Amino acid sequence: MRYRTFTEADYPAMQALDLTLQRQDPAFDSLPERERDGRLHTSQPALKFYERSEHSFVAEEGDTLMGFILAQPVWQGDRPLVLVRTVSVRPGAPAETSTGLLHAAVKSAYDTAVYEVHFTLTPDLMDAATSESAVVTGQSAVCHLGTRADTAPGTRLRSVPANPAPGTPEQGA
Repeated sequence: MRYRTFTEADYPAMQALDLTLQRQDPAFDSLPERERDGRLHTSQPALKFYERSEHSFVAEEGDTLMGFILAQPVWQGDRPLVLVRTVSVRPGAPAETSTGLLHAAVKSAYDTAVYEVHFTLTPDLMDAATSESAVVTGQSAVCHLGTRADTAPGTRLRSVPANPAPGTPEQGA
């Protein structure tokens, strides 16, 4: 699997994947056009914005787009963070696709001296969040980078040993 920043040449494949994923909701095609457009993450202006963000990536295997992550830098008070807007993965893509996409965004954040990556924790991102030692507060997860990871509030996700002892919690404090 290859993870890379995307270009305008990737827009059609990203838009097709986004539409495929939206159509998993059987009611999608019966919605008014304006509502359908509002549910899509890959309008041309949005993709141009995320392409410049430095934190958005595609995953590809051979010539096939397997998924993408759209993220942007934002300021929260006096510090920057990276906010993940969406992670979209092709049905049947390898399980590590989401993990690799989130890792690419986390690495790009760290490389630009941004030490927090925020995202909505979905079942599809649980393994990715665990591999990045994310901290969970409600339905949101934060990857704290550098020394901020040591003092971050919330429940820290951690990898579970292959054969945990009976009664061992899957999340650590």
